[in-house]
Amino acid sequence: MDKRLRADYAAEQDELQARIRRMEGQVRGIGQMIADERYCLDILQQITALTAAANQVAIELLEAHLRACAAAAAQDQDAEAAIQEMVAVLRRALRP
Repeated sequence: MDKRLRADYAAEQDELQARIRRMEGQVRGIGQMIADERYCLDILQQITALTAAANQVAIELLEAHLRACAAAAAQDQDAEAAIQEMVAVLRRALRP
């Protein structure tokens, strides 16, 4: 698939940036919790929330990619390459 193709997520860019900034704050908060020797399960709960937030950003980017790049590749008769690229991405994302 042509790497010059980019997903059209400009409309959601402000929301994605806001999510990333909140995640940065969560990471700093987790670091502070560790420095303060907070209760382990409280720290793990925050890590779980951070993971969920990262997964949501990934899902939104994946959706934008499918709507724009993968759909365009399918129209350009490059559907197989688009499918293989997505399978590779999903394999990496779903590794235990």
